[in-house]
Amino acid sequence: MRELETDILIVGGGLGGVAAALSALRMGRKVLLSEETDWLGGQLTSQGVPPDEHPWIESTGCTASYRLLRTKIRDYYRRNYPLLASSRQDPYLNPGKGNVSALCHEPRVALAAIEELLAPYRATGRLEVLLEHRPVAAESDGDIVRSVTLEALGSQEKVQVHASYILDATELGDILELAGIEHVIGAESQAQTGEPHALEGDPNPLDQQAITWCFALDFIEGEDHTIDKPSEYDFWRRYQASFWPGRQLGWTDVHPETLEVRTHKLFDPQGNFDLWRYRRIFFRGHYPEGTYPSDITLVNWPQNDYWLGPIVGVSPQEKDIHLHRARQLSLSLLYWMQTEAPRHDGGYGYPELRLRGDVLGTDGLAKHMYVRESRRLRAEFTVLEHHVGVEARGKLQGAEEFPDSVGVGSYRIDLHPSTGGRTYIDISSYPFQIPLGALIPIRVENVLPACKNLGVTHITNGCYRLHPVEWNIGEAAGALAAYCLEHDLTPRAVRNMQQHLTDFQHLLQNKLGFQLAWPQEIRIIPR
Repeated sequence: MRELETDILIVGGGLGGVAAALSALRMGRKVLLSEETDWLGGQLTSQGVPPDEHPWIESTGCTASYRLLRTKIRDYYRRNYPLLASSRQDPYLNPGKGNVSALCHEPRVALAAIEELLAPYRATGRLEVLLEHRPVAAESDGDIVRSVTLEALGSQEKVQVHASYILDATELGDILELAGIEHVIGAESQAQTGEPHALEGDPNPLDQQAITWCFALDFIEGEDHTIDKPSEYDFWRRYQASFWPGRQLGWTDVHPETLEVRTHKLFDPQGNFDLWRYRRIFFRGHYPEGTYPSDITLVNWPQNDYWLGPIVGVSPQEKDIHLHRARQLSLSLLYWMQTEAPRHDGGYGYPELRLRGDVLGTDGLAKHMYVRESRRLRAEFTVLEHHVGVEARGKLQGAEEFPDSVGVGSYRIDLHPSTGGRTYIDISSYPFQIPLGALIPIRVENVLPACKNLGVTHITNGCYRLHPVEWNIGEAAGALAAYCLEHDLTPRAVRNMQQHLTDFQHLLQNKLGFQLAWPQEIRIIPR
């Protein structure tokens, strides 16, 4: 087994992991970044999810580096694609003109932008990236985690990495489990957290949000691109959850906020909301007529949310079964759309739909399932619904103000149907801050969360899990580790010693371009 040493080991190359690497590198540290797939970028790339962002993202509410990432994505299109002049000159170019985001784009473009951000540090040798490596073991000495062992996928060769600080940026909080760090999974009860929307009875660790295996499609008129019938298609064609208004393979679902039954169309020539434009990542109308045969859309819809079983807190064999079935659900949705779905123009089936695995770097579905919920750290401070939820805060205007803020975010508390057999929980929240206390374990001194695995609950995870928030969490964790190394302090000491907390926040704002608070006129606006 090879052995390596570094200042900071970041396990997981999603948005949080990349952001953590960037901040630590900017502060002069040596970083090793590992990633389970062969693409950096996580939910933005290997999981195929266009960015879910708040309405003020173009001007406020994120770190400077996240804004730079967004700029590089737009500039990539301007440099490399034959855009119409009107599109090229649009300062707010939305490459896909999708409804879900002001910046719907192809995953490969985000990957290129991320690689461009990291390139200067690769050249110095201070950044080493190990792709297709997953963590399999951790070695601890009391409250210090000394090393993490990574296994190369395919070859099973192992490398043991020793580091002063270890950041868990994995999608499922793997280091928390491997290192025996106190954490929570699933849904807490009201008795535990006091949250109005927590479970009324006992907590249920196996009650976790649905995962989704995303895929990309285009539409080639006059052609038949029907895939082979998936092995579980007959099951999914009949399946209907007890809380769902119809079969899962159908155009009918529920409004996440009101739970009112609604019916969609794949295409709506009248210009009303349709599923095709919802997460469209490539819009052919940005280019001269005839340049591209079709738009490209990303399928991450209620129809391919998988909630039949959890993937955390179960055996590896059971996890693999659920991952396989999630893939089967997505393939079955595609086959149903190609063969049996009611068409907007009459008849059944859209054989013209073509699976675009190449858009996601595969021959089919995304490289990795889309994960909404991770293991969550037992932290010095846990963000609860009554800190950010509009209903839970009663007459108070705005979210709780945290004196140890290391960033901001905004999103509704949005929980998808769960493996506990529950439908959506989608409730209003205020624009919020990210407290440093939520990044600090109650016991371990040198491990920090850098993804969705910070000190939140099942409920508040619903607004702390989105793209710009994950980036901010990771970037703050990377900066904190670097600051601690520079000053020979623990993260706990930084938070609990006022002068160091003030100095660290000053560094975040003035050197790294963080925003630690919302403008007053925005912080009181419910989402």
